[in-house]
Amino acid sequence: MTLYTSIDSPLGELLLVGEESPTAKGGTALASLSLPGQKGAAVVRDGWRRDPAAFEEIGNQLTSYFDSRLTHFEVEHVSGGTEFQRRVWQVLEEIPYGRTATYGEIAARVGTSAVGVRAVGTAIGRNPLLVVRPCHRVIGADGALRGYAGGLERKERLLGLEGALAS
Repeated sequence: MTLYTSIDSPLGELLLVGEESPTAKGGTALASLSLPGQKGAAVVRDGWRRDPAAFEEIGNQLTSYFDSRLTHFEVEHVSGGTEFQRRVWQVLEEIPYGRTATYGEIAARVGTSAVGVRAVGTAIGRNPLLVVRPCHRVIGADGALRGYAGGLERKERLLGLEGALAS
């Protein structure tokens, strides 16, 4: 069954969507974390059940992250996307807190050529787990902030929280 809830955050109200899972901490595997106004954000559908308690563990981790007390999420998530997207998303999860990587570096890590950078950017843009799967840590080769489904000001805020912005 698909479950959802909304929680407040410094980025605005987050929409959390998940599936019941006997192996997940708190019993819910995260399928989507959407920000207000996000391009491609999840939309609550008929048949979904609002269940704030199902997201208590995930909510606690998000609170700790926003309070600078958590640097790595331990959240089971629902697998989705294409095989290529999953490879790119795995590399995103390996970018350490407080660090950044370029689109070109991600492309090299997934074994695609320089012309594959655009495909990497598209895969990153389809990441359904903003904040938790840290696509905000990917920047342009020139160090500029580029593309973030939740908006560049939120990307900047997340990188600032993590101390990843150059002074």
